[in-house]
Amino acid sequence: MIPLEDFTAVATAACRRAGFYLAENFGRVSAEMIRRKKQMDYVTEMDLTAERMIIDTITASFPTHKIMAEETRRDTGEGYRWVIDPLDGTTNYIHGFPRYAVSIALEKDGELMVGTVYDPERDELFAAEKGRGATLNGRPIRVSEITDHTLALVGTGIPFRNIEFLDSYLESLREITLGVSGVRRPGAAALDLADVACGRTDGFWEICLCPWDVAAGSLLITEGGGKCSNIDGQSNGVESGHVAAGNPSVYAFIQPIADKFLTPALAGASPGLPKSQSCR
Repeated sequence: MIPLEDFTAVATAACRRAGFYLAENFGRVSAEMIRRKKQMDYVTEMDLTAERMIIDTITASFPTHKIMAEETRRDTGEGYRWVIDPLDGTTNYIHGFPRYAVSIALEKDGELMVGTVYDPERDELFAAEKGRGATLNGRPIRVSEITDHTLALVGTGIPFRNIEFLDSYLESLREITLGVSGVRRPGAAALDLADVACGRTDGFWEICLCPWDVAAGSLLITEGGGKCSNIDGQSNGVESGHVAAGNPSVYAFIQPIADKFLTPALAGASPGLPKSQSCR
């Protein structure tokens, strides 16, 4: 059996290789480098190149593993599957807003085993292995210890690609905002989850994400002592893309509110719409 640290080493190498490339090209995105896939959903030449770098790095060591990336699928192979976001925060990247990341997770038979998130602008590498905790640049991290949600700083994401849920989301935003000390919306879900894992923020919720947005970050949080689930409190939220997370106390505040306002709206959506329309 391959040790988890061997998988982590490959994920880390792939994150850094793609991240260095993205950092070198940050601020150089021109209009002809951008392709609009759908409304409010873009891909750049940098996304595509970074994804190829990551897949090449992984397949050099594990050629028979499955791949689920933003632009690439390989569904045949053994029970391991890599879940890859080569550039989380593409809109930020296009505009020169320095909040973006590379996110890579490994599943075995559907169970998360390894997760890495790399922030090239801060040179911060978050990593987690199942049952072994989470780290930031090699040092152990934990979720915050705040127990009073009125003191909490929480993150969120607006469902801008799925505006049919905007009113329900705004209701959840209003109620959560009234119960915490502040809300932030930086625009890169993988880093938002990593912020919870290391205690920079105390909670997070967002709907209509894709598996590659959530997979690595959810493992960081749970291995850091926090909770991350679907907004209804069931499963880990990776496949649904509807996530509530936080340290145990703040999660207990956020999750029921997200569930109250958003689960009914999502349940009443047209088939195929509850997850972000960019997840193919």
